[in-house]
Amino acid sequence: MRKYGDFTAAETQYETAAIVILPVPYDGTSTWIKGADLGPEAILEASANLEFYDIETNSEVYKKGISTLAPVLTNSSPEAMTADVQSRMETILADGKFPVLIGGEHSVSIGAFRAMAQFYPNFSILQLDAHSDMRDTYEGSSHNHACVMARAKELTDEITQVGIRSSAIEEKKNINPERIFYAHRLKEDANWMQQVSEQLGEHVYVTIDLDVLDPAYMPSTGTPEPDGLTYREVINLLKTIIKNHHIIGLDVVELCPHHEIKAPDFLAAKLIYQILSMNFTKD
Repeated sequence: MRKYGDFTAAETQYETAAIVILPVPYDGTSTWIKGADLGPEAILEASANLEFYDIETNSEVYKKGISTLAPVLTNSSPEAMTADVQSRMETILADGKFPVLIGGEHSVSIGAFRAMAQFYPNFSILQLDAHSDMRDTYEGSSHNHACVMARAKELTDEITQVGIRSSAIEEKKNINPERIFYAHRLKEDANWMQQVSEQLGEHVYVTIDLDVLDPAYMPSTGTPEPDGLTYREVINLLKTIIKNHHIIGLDVVELCPHHEIKAPDFLAAKLIYQILSMNFTKD
């Protein structure tokens, strides 16, 4: 598998890198359009074509070192994949690195959540997503991509969900109505980004399902939903969160690449780079 970016060997050494990319090309439980297992490779390929000077932050975050690890290839079951992701993420955290998990379907995040809980007993999760993902089980599995936030809820009550516009009735019992920002409400409240920030604690893990974006920006997902966020809204929200909190890790999941449409791949690669740029130039 490729590496993130187009950097020199010195800039990608694990021992000296501040940032570590962990690809998880898993697509074992997706229920409509398959292909999320191809997402990590598409992101890594697109990342080589970025400009590595970030205009907004006036920075070159790659100079902090960005190392890409060998991918997690376990696919015998979502539970086995989750265990391997947790183990790999715990190693990254123990080594003092900033982890970036790239999926793959959203179930890959479960292992990351469990790793975070080992290092941060009190942490918040910020979920950017079109779907609430709060089913207890789906299609016979508690580790289905539709259950990822129900598994997160077992670790922390501080889950804030943003951009949600699709949910099953049985999920309502698991959703905290005070901590969910439905997409249709965001257009009515100019202060919603600050309200999101006020719900989060000091340590925040950010999980981004790319279908949080409107399909006009991100058509390459397995379950696209209309009326989503713009790229700028996502960036401005994360700018607010990074300013007010300590981001402890990040995942970007659910890219389902199309061989003839490369712009979404590039968007995902740049989104990661811009978040890293904001996070590592924080005052």
